[in-house]
Formats: sequence, structure tokens, C-alpha cells
Amino acid sequence: MKPILVKTANEMAKISREIKGTIGFVPTMGYLHEGHLSLVRVAKKETDVVVVSIFVNPSQFSPNEDLDEYPRDIDRDIRLLSELNANYIFLPTENEVYPDGYKTWVNVEKITQILCGKSRPTHFRGVTTVVAKLMNIIDPDFMYMGEKDFQQLVVLKQMVKDLNFRTKIIGCPIIRENDGLAMSSRNKYLSKQGRKNALCLQKSLLLAQKRYNEKVFTSNKIIAEIADLIENNKGVVDYIEIVDSYTLEHLYELKKGCRILVAAIIENTRLIDNIEIT
Repeated sequence: MKPILVKTANEMAKISREIKGTIGFVPTMGYLHEGHLSLVRVAKKETDVVVVSIFVNPSQFSPNEDLDEYPRDIDRDIRLLSELNANYIFLPTENEVYPDGYKTWVNVEKITQILCGKSRPTHFRGVTTVVAKLMNIIDPDFMYMGEKDFQQLVVLKQMVKDLNFRTKIIGCPIIRENDGLAMSSRNKYLSKQGRKNALCLQKSLLLAQKRYNEKVFTSNKIIAEIADLIENNKGVVDYIEIVDSYTLEHLYELKKGCRILVAAIIENTRLIDNIEIT
């Protein structure tokens, strides 16, 4: 079944108000991969109607980032979502989301200024604003997001709590390529050798789990080992942090249930990954 394409906020809001049953929402920037599709599959199982948005959000890109080069293939995206029987695809234009004279922004404090927010200072303001707008328009019962962007997941859960949105955010497991690389639209930028080098992110996280199993708990020691592994594979570390899974506060020792978050540059491509210590 081909999804119904919706291009204006007013039309999407009207459709949503008339839906009988639960709405599952998957926000994306398109160029869909198995990570996105896995979210749609979960939404199909758990809700009555699935809405997928496709919008490359300019406000979450810094001036020196890859907005113009960000991969796009809308025809392929529609085909993939048709195969999964998504019900609606919301395809707003930039002017529909940010019309002339737009002045309002949503900002979650503190937890947006660390980790990815430290090197991308305007990123989360763009993410929270566009997601808040999409949630206001669609008013979903559930929103499905991957755990690869773990900080984003925590930030948006905080926004939903603070602003009393009725939507419940569901975090879903990281989907990986066969070689272990976390799926990302930016993986296409990597050469064959770059992809091979990029595997150091998951390898470093698995090394941390191994050290925990060996009862090595000191964060600084584990972070140093992770950094060495990434740098030995021609990666440039942006950050390596061991944090509380709910507050993102730095932990000086590993404990069960904490998260290790890694961001690194491989061949000029910024990649992120994380693991829950079990």
C-alpha cells in the first residue's frame, strides 16, 4: 500500500485529528536505512496508524556542516515506506516549517551543552524545535527513535516531560551493518578503507564492556583505552564519555546500566556510537 503524501501542516493536523486509534510517529531526515525502517516496523506492530516525517532540518546544522551534501532520495524513501505499509508520509518544505518571520525556538538547558552539544552548539536547539513542531502538528500517541543518537533521545524525553506533551517516546535498539558499524545516512561518505577504520568505534565499546566484565571500573582508564583504539585506526576523537543513562551526568566509575558514548571523525565524517554496560 502506497502511503498518503502530506505536504502542509494544516492538512497533516486535520488528518491526525480525524484518525480513530493510536498514532505512531517516526521523525526522519530521509535517505532511509534499516535503522529507520526498524522503527517503522515497531510502530506498525504497536499502533494503528503510522506517520513518518521526512524533513532535512536546516536549523540543526552548523554553517560548516554538511547540509547541502546531506544525502537525499525521496523516491527511494517512498518506495521503502510503501513496502512497510506506512500510512502517511509528512513532507513539509522548509518554508512550511520555518515561514518568513519565524522567531520561536525550544531550548533544553544543560544536557544540550555537553557531548555532541559541545562541538555542535546550535544542534539541539534545532532538533528540539523541529520535533516540538512536528509533535504539535501530528499529536502522536507514541514517537519512535533509535538509541544511536542517545543524547538526542534523552534531550527529547526531557522536553516532552517539561512541556507536558502527551506523546510517549519509545527508544529502540541500535541497528548495525553486518560488519558492526552503526547504521547512519553518513556512512555513505566513507571509502572502503574508511568503513574498515570506522569499525573501531564498536570495537572500542565492546572493549569497554570486556574491561567491565574483568572488573576494571575506572572511567579514565577505560576512556584512555578507547581513545588509543580509535586513534590507532586513523580516527580523531571528538568525545568519549561514560554517563548516567537518565541524566547524562559523567560517571567516574562504570556501573551496570550506564552508557558509554563515543563521537569520532573518520575521513572527515563525524560518527557516533554508544553501548549500555550490562
